[in-house]
Amino acid sequence: MLLALSAWLLSLIFPWWSLAVPAILLGAALGRTGGSSFGTGFLGIGLLWFVQATYIHLANDGLLVTRIADLFSLPHPWLVILITVLVGGLAGGFSTLTGYLLGKVLSQARKTV
Repeated sequence: MLLALSAWLLSLIFPWWSLAVPAILLGAALGRTGGSSFGTGFLGIGLLWFVQATYIHLANDGLLVTRIADLFSLPHPWLVILITVLVGGLAGGFSTLTGYLLGKVLSQARKTV
């Protein structure tokens, strides 16, 4: 929830890839394992992008999604929303995994010094 909220607030000002900043920070600070970090990031950002894509779809009566589906020759407009969720989820998942691994490397570096 914290990841989705902070990524949404950053997306109001910055480009879409700004979601990586809170994902990396939260992955480094709160990550327990690599798999759980990836899963948390995937679900957090994927759910956020699903809500945003669904809102846009409903706000313009599906016009944008239908046109994008036609542009890419997709058989169903809802596939555009599914692909959007997958792309956002992968970006969030890999960002939190990166943060977890960075935190792990930094904690090991502190132990050796």
